[in-house]
Amino acid sequence: MKDGIPLLGLEEEDLELVQRLVLASGSIKELAEAYGISYPTMRAKLDRVIEHLKRALAARPVDPMAELLAGQVEKGEVTPRAAKAVLELHRKKMKKES
Repeated sequence: MKDGIPLLGLEEEDLELVQRLVLASGSIKELAEAYGISYPTMRAKLDRVIEHLKRALAARPVDPMAELLAGQVEKGEVTPRAAKAVLELHRKKMKKES
């Protein structure tokens, strides 16, 4: 977290996404159209940025499994629904092991 402001710690691509979302008045549909991608893919990108911000605020490391799955959803290699199911299963397993 740069200078205590989580947004400043985001990568340039993520900062641009946040900027474009604000300029689109928070419309994910409009943002997806601007990027030329589907709504679920845009939602996955936004969810990844939100996760980064939440982790930065909580001063915890980003979950590598969540990052991997978000990247696969963005590339269209896995559906958002499947990624969510895998992540939930992974987190349950990790909780049991700890």
